[in-house]
Amino acid sequence: MTGLRERKKAETRAALSWAAIHLTAERGYDNVRVEDIAEAAGVSPRTFNNYFSSKAEAIACRHLDRSLRTAAALRERPADEPLWAALTAAALEQFTPGPEVEAMPSPAHAQWVAGVRTMLAEPALQGERLRAAAIAEAGLAAAVAERTGTDLATDMYPRLVAAAASAAVGVAMQHYLDGGDPPTPIERLITDAFAQVAAGLPAPPR
Repeated sequence: MTGLRERKKAETRAALSWAAIHLTAERGYDNVRVEDIAEAAGVSPRTFNNYFSSKAEAIACRHLDRSLRTAAALRERPADEPLWAALTAAALEQFTPGPEVEAMPSPAHAQWVAGVRTMLAEPALQGERLRAAAIAEAGLAAAVAERTGTDLATDMYPRLVAAAASAAVGVAMQHYLDGGDPPTPIERLITDAFAQVAAGLPAPPR
């Protein structure tokens, strides 16, 4: 029962976060109310307030939750798997669309990209995005430290890996938004970004 309860809570959280993102990308940040997000997710405004303190937190939490799931998945990867191969597999697992996405499909790609770009530039989101990124990176660094037998207090390595992985995902997602229509699949971009980092970012051939 505990496992089922936790799964339902995670599903509700994901549905609220996706509804916040979807509506904000569609209407603009100032034109979306908590009541609108709750209605789109099929819950009450009171339920929204049980999960989030603001629209900004709801939007930022999708990246945070994805990153924390990546850290959890990394801990489950085979111990003898190379670190960046394990990180790649763990990250890719989190980009499979959940039921909340299927329940609220996105508009045409060009329209969606324009809306997401406007949303990401919203000043009201910047603080929550930074907070979420810091928590996410710390969680991933802890998982890397466990896997590599390093110490967060004395070794830079796990934090460097976490920062590099977070940056690689961010660049891949930005490349996805900047790409053509149809876009390059995000899974391919993340795989390529991680591969380049793992190889030491060699200079591309001229």
